[in-house]
Amino acid sequence: MHRNPGKTPTLIALAQILGFLAPAAGPAVAQNPLEAVRRYRDANQGAIIAELRDLLSVPNVAGDLPNIRRNAELLASMLRKRGATARIIETGGEPLVYGEIGEPGRPTILFYCHYDGQPVEPANWDQENPWVPVLRTASIEAGGRIVQGWPGPADRVDPEWRVYARSASDDKAPIVALLSILDAWRAAGITLPNRLKFLFEGDEEAGSRHLAAAARQHRELLSADLAVMADGPIHPSGRPSAFFGLRGLVTVDLTVYGPIRPLHSGHYGNWAPNPAMRLAQLLASMKNADGEVLVDGWEDDVIPLGPAELRALERFPHDDEVQRLQFQLGSVDGKGRTRHELIARPSLNIRGLQSLFVGPGARTLIPSVAVASLDLRLVAGNTPQRQVEKLVRHIEAQGYTVVREDPDSAMRVNTPRLVKVEAGAGYPAGRTPLDHPAAVAVVRALEGAGLGEPVVVPTMGGSGPAYVFTDILGQPFVIVPIVNHDNNQHAENENLRVGNLFRGMEILAAVASAPLRPR
Repeated sequence: MHRNPGKTPTLIALAQILGFLAPAAGPAVAQNPLEAVRRYRDANQGAIIAELRDLLSVPNVAGDLPNIRRNAELLASMLRKRGATARIIETGGEPLVYGEIGEPGRPTILFYCHYDGQPVEPANWDQENPWVPVLRTASIEAGGRIVQGWPGPADRVDPEWRVYARSASDDKAPIVALLSILDAWRAAGITLPNRLKFLFEGDEEAGSRHLAAAARQHRELLSADLAVMADGPIHPSGRPSAFFGLRGLVTVDLTVYGPIRPLHSGHYGNWAPNPAMRLAQLLASMKNADGEVLVDGWEDDVIPLGPAELRALERFPHDDEVQRLQFQLGSVDGKGRTRHELIARPSLNIRGLQSLFVGPGARTLIPSVAVASLDLRLVAGNTPQRQVEKLVRHIEAQGYTVVREDPDSAMRVNTPRLVKVEAGAGYPAGRTPLDHPAAVAVVRALEGAGLGEPVVVPTMGGSGPAYVFTDILGQPFVIVPIVNHDNNQHAENENLRVGNLFRGMEILAAVASAPLRPR
């Protein structure tokens, strides 16, 4: 750690950072925003958990429009309960929920969360229904037992207890944390440090199909001096984390063609080209033995990290060797670069392969086609279209004719090497420089929260709609996660460690209090 103990702020210094020194006639501690959150949280732990339980009880798979609508209406009512104005923004699909509260003249922070969740396979869960939340004394892996009966509103809750349900961590817990912060400040009579806006999306897990269009349509409504995405897991150390970007993403499917139907490998082997072998050779041409992408110009348009970003990576608590052993990897790619250095570069990943049969069903056949599904992670400077074009040029350089639709018989018999390329629409990356004034303000607010030196990273490895905020709305952007790193998001037995919710209230309150300058 690189923390300087001599710079740890006192409560009074923290209050100065946040601009909330108490008036001389009143108790200073009562006017401190973070202290108000801590006091309210400690007195209302059972009530906070109960509200999360109720929100988690509404099924929320994107595409299930009746239940998605129930979620949206519930969230709008939860915002209004706190004195915020709220409305449902129609998108032609899953609606957005918008809310705002605070004095119009103050700097504005837009908090983004999503209320939809991944589909579930109930048979794979250790509970009957993933939308009937279960409280356990610890994680299932640690032998946690089911708690019979939920705590009362004023009961203290063991921070090691876990709530098991779909979206417990991804991403309904941050919503409840944010709304509980409003409760705390209202109970303490505190004027909001900044004007706060909220945007809750019901389509994130399905690719945020409507968010960009809604942002363009409601640009003025969503204007802000900072956008904060409260999503994802916190650093395993538990220290506050701030990621100032997300990668973009575009998917590509490659189909290599062989005979019109599978052929006997004894009669036709060594004569009829095998599309699975040709696909393997084509894929192998895209990377070298160290995992370096060999596609010409792959990184030519990348916006390099600046000095502030490079310093942040130097200070980052890298755990690559721990993770290598955890995943039982005999070696790693990257020529000695750290995982987070590599996250700052565009990637090319094979996410699936398909041809004929393996295992007990394997047969002695030459396949008719072979398919590879790729995901291309993008960083600042890349665009989905340009990255796909680079890949197509590389494929053509290997002697292939590229088509976009299934070829007809004439095309198949007259083309020596044929591949169909199908690319998704994709979306670009979004990243805010670490020396941007808003980024500096966020880091200072987290440093002043008394929760440990924050982990600051230029960009997160995952992809998401950061570009909507950075490019369309023109806002500085940061991801501030709060949930436990072992939360099983997207998988069975998704869970939230209760202590992360309670600590997350402090983290998000610090960000909501950041001393911003209006743009």
